[in-house]
Amino acid sequence: MGRILYSGNRNASSWAFRAWLALKEQNIPFREEIVDIRRPQRWQNLEGIGEFSPPAAVPVLDDDGYIIFDSLAIMEYANELGNNDLLPDDIQARAKARAFSAWQHSTFGRVCPCLSFESAFYPDKKSLSDDEKREIEKVYSIWEGTIEQFGGDYLIGNYSLADIMLVPSVVRFSSHHQPDHRWPKTETWFSRLLDRPFVREWLDEASRLEPVYLPGYRNDP
Repeated sequence: MGRILYSGNRNASSWAFRAWLALKEQNIPFREEIVDIRRPQRWQNLEGIGEFSPPAAVPVLDDDGYIIFDSLAIMEYANELGNNDLLPDDIQARAKARAFSAWQHSTFGRVCPCLSFESAFYPDKKSLSDDEKREIEKVYSIWEGTIEQFGGDYLIGNYSLADIMLVPSVVRFSSHHQPDHRWPKTETWFSRLLDRPFVREWLDEASRLEPVYLPGYRNDP
């Protein structure tokens, strides 16, 4: 039967992006089944996923009949299947990496919620309000301090699940409001992160697709 990752549209499925990236970065072989989650076919397609996965959402990893749902669970599973090097050895650094992953997984979407992952691929970007810029800049300052604290090339020193979890947010923020000289370490981290081959592969494919427009981006109903 093999290992199958049920994924989603490259320019719409940020959670599948995370799971896919963790598997790729750990050199774990798998076959990908892309589920079209665009409206209106989204609900019918996800209903089919619900036949074997309780959340009826992507991503889902079917590892020879063993079902693992939820992106973060798949990422941790990929880390343990692979070299186990996507979480730091140090207990405090590991906790910090997990804290950033958990924040993204729970409430981080409240930061500029109109800037969905889909919006990163819109050819005509909206101008951000001062409040939206301040929200993003607050996060940039947090990331800047964290990179400085751990003193490595990535958020928690070495490349980790925290970086993978935050890639889609880096994409949606930077496509609308790039970090500048006030956050030099964050700026370098963005460049390093977005130039990773598997990240580039996903984003290049996403950029070639027709944009998926969602309501609310320009405060429309």
